[in-house]
Amino acid sequence: MLDAQGFKKSMEYRNLIDVLMSDHDFADVVLSGGNFINVLTREVYVADVSIKGDYILNVGDASSLIGPDTLVVDVSGRFIAPGFMDSHMHFESSMLTITEFSRFSIPSGTTTLVADPHEIGNALGPIGMKAMADEAAHVPNNVKLVVPALTPDSPGLETAAYDITSKDMPDLLNYQNIIGIGELQGFSNVKHVYRNTPEVVTDLLASTAYARSLGKVVDGNAPELFGNELAAHIISTAGECSCHETTTKEECVEKLRQGVYVFMREGSTQRNMAECIRAVTEEGLDSRRCILATDDMVAEDLEKLGHMNEIVKRTIQEGADPIEAIQMVTINPATYFGLEDVGILAPGKRADIAIIDDLQEMSVEAVYVKGKLTAYEGKMLEELPKYTYPDAVKHSVKVAPVKEEDLGIKTEGREATARVIGLIPDQNLSDSFEEPVKVQQGIAQADVQGDVLHMVCVERYGRNGSIGRAFVKGFGITQGAFAESIAHDTHNIIAVGTNLKDIAHAINRVIEMEGGIAVANRGRVIQEMRLPVGGLITDELTGHEVSAGYGELERIVNEELGGKVHAPFMHLSFLALSTSPKWKLTDQGIIDVNNFKILDPIV
Repeated sequence: MLDAQGFKKSMEYRNLIDVLMSDHDFADVVLSGGNFINVLTREVYVADVSIKGDYILNVGDASSLIGPDTLVVDVSGRFIAPGFMDSHMHFESSMLTITEFSRFSIPSGTTTLVADPHEIGNALGPIGMKAMADEAAHVPNNVKLVVPALTPDSPGLETAAYDITSKDMPDLLNYQNIIGIGELQGFSNVKHVYRNTPEVVTDLLASTAYARSLGKVVDGNAPELFGNELAAHIISTAGECSCHETTTKEECVEKLRQGVYVFMREGSTQRNMAECIRAVTEEGLDSRRCILATDDMVAEDLEKLGHMNEIVKRTIQEGADPIEAIQMVTINPATYFGLEDVGILAPGKRADIAIIDDLQEMSVEAVYVKGKLTAYEGKMLEELPKYTYPDAVKHSVKVAPVKEEDLGIKTEGREATARVIGLIPDQNLSDSFEEPVKVQQGIAQADVQGDVLHMVCVERYGRNGSIGRAFVKGFGITQGAFAESIAHDTHNIIAVGTNLKDIAHAINRVIEMEGGIAVANRGRVIQEMRLPVGGLITDELTGHEVSAGYGELERIVNEELGGKVHAPFMHLSFLALSTSPKWKLTDQGIIDVNNFKILDPIV
């Protein structure tokens, strides 16, 4: 049955045929004489691209399609490519609304975004994901969502605001702009999930089978899985999936051989592309199932570095053929998602186009979205109205202020051996250590000189009031503390610091702001940023303001507190990710991810 959208498109297609076949209708725009990048055949040749309305008319000689009102744009010497796609990303990690993210990403050539609202789903449930899907309808670029089938990812090991299960799938998967199920983290640790919570496997299969019955995609999440475990994970997605958690060449080779679409991640803190691309550049594997994705990018990187053009550039620098690298952000992801209108430039496809003036540097001169020149020389030409979220997706922090005495690790004696979580720069994986710490008045103390710091995770939804406590090493700060309502994936309040007093001040300021980031030192809060939408996103600031504010927060942590890792807030947020090895901290305590259990912070 043809719906209203399908009927509209059929009429638009009839208009395209009239232009192509009649003598009195012409193209609106012709991009003339450019080096056309054909991602279907991996060729580059000189051709015109003609546009009518939202669509490509033809690629080739457009002389017969030029009329008196046709705008002819000479792009000789430049390269014409399909608009780029980020196939796995989270708006929440940038702290930006879709509108503000698009304002940054469109000028760098990104015209399609597939986002996983996993974060706002944990913080708000379906109401938050629907609110994000609603905003997607208000931007000119192509924005689609893939939603979680399970929250929290590790039932019993962490607390989310809302418990999503298969019961929520009919409502969500039939909502506007939602095209499938996102990363299936609930069955990432397959052996222990199967043994300890087999009901999760059954429920996920119910969700993924339903999604496939609708013709929708299911993303996987398979860190360090091989053999039978990888096979079980693939089958849990109803037979075909992606994985953005691949970190080694060997893992990439195995997944490609098993039919997995490998999303080679290259974000602000998780950078795995250089390892993954070796499966192509060194082993010669077919790259059709290799896709580039960012997963998580902060606003400052988007503003200063660019988006998918920057990732393609890095991929070329690792030895990939430039056209092959462009395929990884165009036709490859479009094929995976079944997005028939984008990813290639051919008759009847959306006229989403990137004009590139330097193929090695991936510098984008101009961007067309649905046939309209939307950005030029790094600047948006189309005004994007500010988007404000409804009050229903705010006020997600429902916990009372904490006291310093609530946060310490209690133990006996003068010394103790503590379990210490190890931060690994540029990864969401973590290490595990046992370190001696001093004990004063029954509380285990941080060893600031040895970089063994306090870390705390406070349940923020008012469901149980639980607090997880641990030690961590790798941040290097020598004074103060910082806290945030961003802690993957359940997004309780997580904090790290040299002393419990400053940690309490930072946490309480986050609570008072109803979500956000706070830095404290010497008993007072010295810098902050409010994130009212689910405690994750701001609709009060522009993208530039978020970029500048976040940059100042990072500067204070690294210059005034003595921090030694870039993007310290994003690194901290991933130390709560209970599906990624080895040890993580949730509101329930230290999670031994590999063994699916909670550990005492003291050995």
